[in-house]
Amino acid sequence: MKIVVLAGGLSPERDVSLTSGALVANALLEKGHDVMLLDLYLGKKSKEFEPFYQNNKKGFMYKHSVASNCPDLEKLKEESGNGDKLIGDGVLDICMKADVVFMALHGSIGENGKLQAIFDTYGVNYTGTGYDGSLIAMDKDLSKKVMKCNDILTADWEFISLKDDKIDIDSIKLPCVVKPCSCGSSVGVSIVEKKEDLEKALELAKQWEDYVVIEDKIEGREFSIGVLDGKALPIIEIKPKKGFYNYENKYQKGYTEEICPAEVDDKTRDMMQIAALKIHKALRLGYYSRIDFILDKDNKAYCLEANTLPGMTPTSLMPQEAEAFGIPYEDLCENIARSGQRKRKY
Repeated sequence: MKIVVLAGGLSPERDVSLTSGALVANALLEKGHDVMLLDLYLGKKSKEFEPFYQNNKKGFMYKHSVASNCPDLEKLKEESGNGDKLIGDGVLDICMKADVVFMALHGSIGENGKLQAIFDTYGVNYTGTGYDGSLIAMDKDLSKKVMKCNDILTADWEFISLKDDKIDIDSIKLPCVVKPCSCGSSVGVSIVEKKEDLEKALELAKQWEDYVVIEDKIEGREFSIGVLDGKALPIIEIKPKKGFYNYENKYQKGYTEEICPAEVDDKTRDMMQIAALKIHKALRLGYYSRIDFILDKDNKAYCLEANTLPGMTPTSLMPQEAEAFGIPYEDLCENIARSGQRKRKY
């Protein structure tokens, strides 16, 4: 197949995406496909597809790594000259010439359904979830409302506009978790135990977005469950060595212990896997997803969020779960790529 691996973009998760994209591209090259790693934001001056394969000779490998901090997007906009443009030159033309676009994007236009809607309009085949499920899952307020309507446990929350709403700090229940409404990778997330830390948490969230959700903090063990082609993968438990599962702990090697399959009894395992499949269906997700949970002391599993384009970095959870299920990394990437050729129903 001719495959474009689409990564990067103008998103705080840009580095994570480029690292995912590089590994996916290398895996698909190993499988014998014609592969081009393309940055959604920077694009290419040439709109042609084939010339880029000349670099992909045997032994060629794409490389990228995730720094401990989010990228400086303002600096990127200035240096590239692309400003606030979300889709770089040549991107749509190149994607239209591919057999499938492997969506290795995280955050922003890559996961909120906008790009999926554009691709649907132009008949571009792509991996992952369609525009409707992407929109629902990316918006934490909206996805939690859908979960509540489907009797799925999720922490109680309040949706706030930092642009319009007058916030009564004294009315907010503590401890809580403050999250930008539509960011991933724990970007802008704070766990607040004391009232004096609340304003600082809101200011951090506002650096990324004007809309936030403030959730009740659920104490317990953290788990994640991948869903692949209608099946729940083995559960993975996440144990950061310090603090919570933030951006640094997610992507720096050795900062978090990950146990897969997780050490839980059969009843708990089955309960959580059934919940993951129910959430996947309720949110209208596609061929694959990853669902995150907190399991409290009463063995109740609260859904944290659903990920429509799970990370594919060396420390990412979905590849570890697939490996435990007997699916090697290269096969996982190829299976996902082939799923993108399936005709979508409109």
